[in-house]
Amino acid sequence: MNASTWIWLCGLHSLAFALFHMAFWKLFRWRQSLRTATVADRAILQILNLRLIYVLLGVAALCFFYTDELQGTALGRALLAGMSLFWVGRTVEQFVFLRINRPLIHVLTALFVLGAALFALPLLA
Repeated sequence: MNASTWIWLCGLHSLAFALFHMAFWKLFRWRQSLRTATVADRAILQILNLRLIYVLLGVAALCFFYTDELQGTALGRALLAGMSLFWVGRTVEQFVFLRINRPLIHVLTALFVLGAALFALPLLA
């Protein structure tokens, strides 16, 4: 595959994770489960999730609408490398903070590794 195809797949990966994060309120029953958290912790968790959704949608848009710039400029390549490192870091954090031996957790870990690889591959193409 060429770099443009990899970048489009990066966009799809980012879009899918943005949609996944949009579902967190229902998936994790945050309305009920966050009641036991402090006001600050509850606010911080939800604000960070909303900002992550924003960033992931922004990255997806860049992948879809600025494909050539991402592969052909130093700034674009830096963004791809930065996103690859983002997913590497997210993978590491999975092992540090979410030590749960369940199939869904392993699937998520694999999807984080996939993100790291997807964003690195256009740099190698």
